[in-house]
Amino acid sequence: MTSSLQQSLPRSIPQLLFNASVQHAGRTAIEEHGQCIDYSELPRLALGVTRSLMAQGIGKGDRVAIWAPNGRDWIIAALGIHCAGAVMVPINTRMKGPEAADILLRSGSRLLFVQPSFLGTDYLALLAPYRPASLKCLVLLGETTAASSAGLDWDGFVAIGAATSESAALLRAASVNSDDLSDLLFTSGTTGKPKGVMSAHGQTIRAFSEYVSVIGLQAGDRYLVINPFFHAFGYKAGWLTCLLAGATILPHPVFDAEAVFQRIAAERITVLPGPPTLYLSMLAHPKLAETDLSSLRIAVTGAATVPPILIERMRSELGFAVVTTAYGLTECGGLATICDPADSATIIASTSGRAIPGTEVSIRDPQNRALPAGSTGEICLRGFHVMQGYFEDPQATAETIDSEGWLHTGDIGQQDAAGNLRITDRLKDMFIVGGFNCYPAEIEAGLMEHPGIAQVAVIGIPDARMGEVGCACVVLRHGVQLDEAGLIQWAREHMANYKVPRVVRFHDALPVNASNKVAKNELRAGFM
Repeated sequence: MTSSLQQSLPRSIPQLLFNASVQHAGRTAIEEHGQCIDYSELPRLALGVTRSLMAQGIGKGDRVAIWAPNGRDWIIAALGIHCAGAVMVPINTRMKGPEAADILLRSGSRLLFVQPSFLGTDYLALLAPYRPASLKCLVLLGETTAASSAGLDWDGFVAIGAATSESAALLRAASVNSDDLSDLLFTSGTTGKPKGVMSAHGQTIRAFSEYVSVIGLQAGDRYLVINPFFHAFGYKAGWLTCLLAGATILPHPVFDAEAVFQRIAAERITVLPGPPTLYLSMLAHPKLAETDLSSLRIAVTGAATVPPILIERMRSELGFAVVTTAYGLTECGGLATICDPADSATIIASTSGRAIPGTEVSIRDPQNRALPAGSTGEICLRGFHVMQGYFEDPQATAETIDSEGWLHTGDIGQQDAAGNLRITDRLKDMFIVGGFNCYPAEIEAGLMEHPGIAQVAVIGIPDARMGEVGCACVVLRHGVQLDEAGLIQWAREHMANYKVPRVVRFHDALPVNASNKVAKNELRAGFM
């Protein structure tokens, strides 16, 4: 991107919001349940949240969390947090009480926007036994019948903002700069607990302005955001990207092929990103032939192996004019490389494209030396979008970003002569379940809490629908009786659903290598 283009970009998400409200006035910014919010209305709604946050004593740099499914109020709350100069901390809706409380505690979040229930889960009850003392206030989102003692409802929270003038909120929003932190997205690591990735306003705006340009997103496009807002794909490549282009955000809280079909036809959806699982489910749907998908224009996928035939079928059977794949991780803001939609189906399916402007990709050997094109090694990234570091964890930051500024991704891959990146393996055994990154060390630590388990190794195994699922290879304590269904049920009660192993295999002992480490390749070989 040229320096003049960089200078023309908003310096912060608040400035992006105000610019969009003028440039796209008269267009619908958010549409939910038939209710439309115009771009011109968004600043007033966001500043209403900002005023209430300021009245609650939230200052610049303070952390404010959101634990809720995709919805209009999620976006308004997030924009209000950004305009307050605070740092947004999204929490995965699949997390259990202890997992969410740990993030709230370690981020020092002082206020939490939470939807009391979703898909039969009572989030207030999940959190109550573990709520950290540092969390001072709960604001309840959505239709709620929860007792007022649990927290403030939306109207009650906004009413508090009367104590803060709109001019004071505008001054606060105007004080937010490109290098100020916009969010802490907690990402699971190979060891220990999830780490908070520090990203700044300017980084995100620059990266996803490139994204808008590549995929051809336009004012008036209708973007069904199925990817969860707590993830960079749903937040940054989702609703925030819509603000950059003037597109309409249509939040969708949970993927169901039939419901998505109905929305595409009835609401004339034009943009539908998601993991390959989404498109495979659509192509396999019995109503595919009788559903009007003619409005669809743009698809973006990635996060798992993509067969070239899927790209071709997305173009021919689902009618997408633009199909592309991309690569990124939370530590680089969610976007590092992307395919040119004009590339062949083979390039789009088998690679993640080339680096976005301002970004370098380097394939490096174990001694951190750059390797030539075609060589296989660790994928390393350097550029404007690399995180500022892990929140309050300088040691982990130094282990991930080297002295020359290279972010070591832990992914293994190669680049072709044209610069297209191909991901071939995962250095740290990560596997992906339906678009969610799963880290064996984290899941293993959770399973070891079970009193009957003596040793466990978790591996990813192929699955026709999900791409991959987890398999727990378990050695039981002497005399313990435990079956596969029992352990899976226990895991469902103690960890986020996507982390729960779908398969359990019991072993008398796990295979080890010469260094006495579990030989996971041998375990995987049993599923080849």
